Amino acid sequence: MMRRLLPSVALLAALWGAGPAQAGLFDDDEARRQINDLKAQTTERLDAASRAQIELSNQIEAMRAELAKLRGQAEVLTYELEAAQKRQKDFYIDLDTRLRKLEGPAAPGAATPPAGEEAPAAAAPAPVKADPAQESRDYEAALNHFKAGKYKESAVALEAFVKTHPSSSLAPSAQYWLGNSHYALRDCKKAVEVQNALVAKWPDSAKAPDALLSAAACQQELGDAKGAKKSLEALVAKYPSSQAAEQARQRLKKK
Repeated sequence: MMRRLLPSVALLAALWGAGPAQAGLFDDDEARRQINDLKAQTTERLDAASRAQIELSNQIEAMRAELAKLRGQAEVLTYELEAAQKRQKDFYIDLDTRLRKLEGPAAPGAATPPAGEEAPAAAAPAPVKADPAQESRDYEAALNHFKAGKYKESAVALEAFVKTHPSSSLAPSAQYWLGNSHYALRDCKKAVEVQNALVAKWPDSAKAPDALLSAAACQQELGDAKGAKKSLEALVAKYPSSQAAEQARQRLKKK
């Protein structure tokens, strides 16, 4: 009887011992599966981070290229602005040279009394004799500030010239460039005042038509369309044959 039971007992013992081993095998498989899942997740995250880094790098490169393009455009615009300013200065200088040739010398002094007549005893003292050479030097020195783009300095120097040499043949030109100095400083209100004063004080000057044209441009920038139109109409009426009048007619057609 015992001999018959021994094989059965041995089989049960074997099965009993195999249970924990089988469970351990199942635990290892689960651990490996979790490790594989973790590896897959890590790889996916690394791939996503890598793609994001590449995308960010591409965006940075695109921004750098755009910045370089904008810098290039800025340099071109700066060059064009400087060239335009130079052309404007050259135009002013050329215009001033031509107008100065048209303007005559300063008015001569008082006429000598006829022979046999005595000068009045209470005659007013003779004015200080003008020095054309000094006037020319002072004028050129003041205008050179404008040519150099130093508009504050040119405004001060030109205003001083007009006050010091009010009877000079160069005074109207100095007044005109004084107005342009204020215009360059974006003080359009003062520029209009100065140019209108030129027309009022020296209506026969070759600068008067250009002063009215400049005043109209300043008034337009100030938003005074009515005042600008009035200045242009006055220019055409008073100086119909001037080049400034032709420009005024063209501007009036656009209004």
